[in-house]
Amino acid sequence: MKRIAIAGATGMLGWPVAKALADNGFEVTALIRSVKDKKDHANINWIEGDLKEPETIRTFLYGQDAVHLNLSVKQSERETDWHAEEQGLENLLRIAQEARLKKVSYLSSLIMNYQADGFNWWVFRLKQKAVNLVKQSGLSAIIFYPSTFMETLVHQYKAGSFLILAGESKYKQYFIAAEDYAQQVVRSYKLPGHSGVREYVVQGATGYTTDEAIALFKKQISQKLFTLRAPLGLIRFYGKFIQKMNYGYHILEALNNYPEKFEAESTWEELGKPEITLEKFSKRV
Repeated sequence: MKRIAIAGATGMLGWPVAKALADNGFEVTALIRSVKDKKDHANINWIEGDLKEPETIRTFLYGQDAVHLNLSVKQSERETDWHAEEQGLENLLRIAQEARLKKVSYLSSLIMNYQADGFNWWVFRLKQKAVNLVKQSGLSAIIFYPSTFMETLVHQYKAGSFLILAGESKYKQYFIAAEDYAQQVVRSYKLPGHSGVREYVVQGATGYTTDEAIALFKKQISQKLFTLRAPLGLIRFYGKFIQKMNYGYHILEALNNYPEKFEAESTWEELGKPEITLEKFSKRV
């Protein structure tokens, strides 16, 4: 299995996977909305297109051995919108069946398990539906359920010289670096004799509350940073008028209150133990 297509290859989590696969000798074909966003790599072929367009997907998938899916719901999207992780996924899986792909791998979410009595969010319902679509596709599948990525400290919590928190983080999260996750994806494609559906929890070695992670990050990074904390209720109020705030409120509510357990032992046994600690990651930043 050498030819792997990737949907969502340029972002915070997609690019490390695309690069790791290409660096390990796989021939990668990446679907991109605009060629101006492509990144240079000798083993990556970029195709401009959209998951709304079946003919583009056919060009993207035919001749491939497998496809890796790094899809997500944008913070600006509303429930009634078209979603890459719902309608786009349905289009892609249907054509993957036509193309007789050997395998599909999909980045899901661990925190979506917070969906329970008292918390019912359409984004988590959508993600749970997406998992079922992959499982029921009839394709051999690998599904990854990650904890919080270390990169969110830079891309979501950090704003200039400030680290912005909201509410109180009650439970530890097993932060993992996207680079370590990418290596696990690579190893999953090297496993022999795979069929059916395999599911992997993706976690780092040490658990931190968000406050603990922020404190460690501040200590290791060379830039002087200041912490600001907003009441979660304030985020919820503004979320009534601003969609991105509404999204942020629900994510923070779940992150702060999801009692994450360490469940990655079997993942480490098959796909390798993460090597990047939060200290090491922070020093790189």
